[in-house]
Amino acid sequence: MSVEGVEYGWHLDKRVPIALILAIALQTGGALVWAGAASERLMTLEARSARTDEMVERTARLEEQGKAMRASLARIEAKLDRAVGR
Repeated sequence: MSVEGVEYGWHLDKRVPIALILAIALQTGGALVWAGAASERLMTLEARSARTDEMVERTARLEEQGKAMRASLARIEAKLDRAVGR
């Protein structure tokens, strides 16, 4: 279907403009930079999570030590009360 040298319909052009190549290259570079930054943020969050896990464990140990100290103090007070009450 040609009218005076003009083609109608779909066609593919084998020429690729430099602007398209640059745009795709910049988008690819931007995607790689974004992925690298996301990976760095993920590593930071994982390290923070590991430190938080350590702090939770340490806090639980301190709570248990506090309970043991209170029990020991109660026994000492009971012994003192018995010793003074004699």
